[in-house]
Amino acid sequence: MHVTVVQSDPDMPVERRLLGIATELAKLLDEYRPDAVALERVFAQHNLRTVMGTAQASGVVLQLAASRGLSVGMHTPSEVKAAITGYGNADKRQVGTMVAKVLRLDEVPKPADAADALALAICHAWRGGPAAPGAGGASLTPAQRAWRAAEKSSGARRLSP
Repeated sequence: MHVTVVQSDPDMPVERRLLGIATELAKLLDEYRPDAVALERVFAQHNLRTVMGTAQASGVVLQLAASRGLSVGMHTPSEVKAAITGYGNADKRQVGTMVAKVLRLDEVPKPADAADALALAICHAWRGGPAAPGAGGASLTPAQRAWRAAEKSSGARRLSP
């Protein structure tokens, strides 16, 4: 398992920030060769500047994934929180604690953005992530099969597409 947080200098021009993010992500994608990419779905907030920055960075991720033929799963923050904690309004501490439990880590990943990224990856894997469900679930990973079985036994409505 590998997790890192790619950051950029807020004082740099936006095009340089996006180039730096793209360069670092391209290196990581080429080194780790994932089967899929999970991305937080941008949603409207009160702070338009934050939404725009997130949307621009998301566009970089989408382009990099598409250029490598990777599928992209997009999940809302509340969907991720519900998947990892069972509660769509969980706070960062609760998400981090559950990420550590699910991944059997000795401590919560730091910074909080790293724990959030891992929660997003877990949500994506559990909810239909890299392999789309095939006939009879043959293409599901063990985690996906366990998630589906838990949903079925609880009578819960499946939230993933």
